Amino acid sequence: MKTIINTLNAPAPIGPYSQAVKAGNFLFVSGQIALDPKTGELVISDIPSETKLVMENLKAILTEAGTDFSAVVKTTIFLKDMGNFATVNEIYGSYFTDNFPARETVQAAALPKNVNVEISVIAVFG
Repeated sequence: MKTIINTLNAPAPIGPYSQAVKAGNFLFVSGQIALDPKTGELVISDIPSETKLVMENLKAILTEAGTDFSAVVKTTIFLKDMGNFATVNEIYGSYFTDNFPARETVQAAALPKNVNVEISVIAVFG
């Protein structure tokens, strides 16, 4: 059985997908970009602000699903420029306290809406 997770505290999907889907004990959260959920505007003025908003959007979806970053077991980070890795990594890391999830970071030639960073997560319940 699958349950669709949706919150107004994160950006609405910009295509035919859900913010997150709970299937069994797993939560699959779609890639988030730096869309301000209140205004729908992109925040891409600088990589620290962009990354923080991406992480806050992920946090809002995790919260709506009844969990938090401590339940995340896998993340995928897409970067437009691997030169931003250190900055993104520092901000991303501040959302995890220990037992870090598995992760890959990939440089992509282009991302939705020409953003610099997109991050998705998989979390487990129980």
